[in-house]
Amino acid sequence: MKEILQDHSLAELQALILAWGEQKYRAGQLYRGLMRGKRIAEISDLSRTLKSRLLEKFEDEPVRIAETFVSADGTEKYLFELADGNIVEGVLMSYKYGKTQCVSTQVGCRMNCAFCASGLNGLIRNLTAGEILGQILAVNARQGGTAEKRAVTNVVLMGSGEPLDNYANTVRFLRNVTAEGGICISARNISLSTCGLVPKMYELADEGIPVNLTVSLHSPTDEERARIMPIAKAYTIADILRACDYYFEKTGRRYIFEYSLIAGENAGRAQAERLIALLRGRPCHVNLIRLNAVPEKGLCGISEKDAYRFLGVLERGGLSATLRRTIGADIGGACGQLRAKRLGGS
Repeated sequence: MKEILQDHSLAELQALILAWGEQKYRAGQLYRGLMRGKRIAEISDLSRTLKSRLLEKFEDEPVRIAETFVSADGTEKYLFELADGNIVEGVLMSYKYGKTQCVSTQVGCRMNCAFCASGLNGLIRNLTAGEILGQILAVNARQGGTAEKRAVTNVVLMGSGEPLDNYANTVRFLRNVTAEGGICISARNISLSTCGLVPKMYELADEGIPVNLTVSLHSPTDEERARIMPIAKAYTIADILRACDYYFEKTGRRYIFEYSLIAGENAGRAQAERLIALLRGRPCHVNLIRLNAVPEKGLCGISEKDAYRFLGVLERGGLSATLRRTIGADIGGACGQLRAKRLGGS
């Protein structure tokens, strides 16, 4: 596999172009073309000689939309093919405030959470910063957007993989996607979801990129959490809360806890009351999720009525909480489901 141009900032492209004896403005032309989702070969204002030289060293199309699935509710799910033939997936969700794209940060995942399909085949490899960004550039272009007028307005790092397990590439992606002159998505419109890699949460707080930190909690006790999330054996909920406090102190951004409601595991009144005791008074929000069932994992979600009952207990207990609407269930909306289906040949 060749190198990936989308890994680089404008300043890095300028240094490359100058080292090749080209005029500096050529780097701006190249960068604008890439930010519009174009392949190297499609950037018309570059000379044929320069494009030929670039293509010798860099991938022409590091991320390609291989398949698109459209849900009855308008949600779009994509299978992206990478230059080495690996597959990742993403989702585009429409809301009143704009379109939010969910991106993947790894091919597969090694966290092995019991409710998630991403880790069914383990971790294959990390994505580069440019491969993460390339998912957004491809979808933005497909939706008719440009770097100047984006169709994709918000980004969530909640697809396949654990972003903080691919820390260097994730941070590089965040710097590139928020950079002036590029696609320039505000850090405040980006959410990063982690299963709770505590040391990396502290590092992220010190990076100076105030994205919305979202932590997959899914249980109010360490014992229950360890049954569905192996990472809980390494870091306790108390560890996570201290890291969240530090993140709030450094960024001023309240943090969010994701809580997938799983039948027979974490969705009873007792768990709701423990969650209130754990989180009341903290600068946080609880995002409840009705689990998209993953047949290979043997876990099921709860009814809408029971989900709203759980939400009501939290609200009466003083927590800021919402129930995320279920979208894309008819197209395998949960992380990793489409990739797992393709790999399984069904």
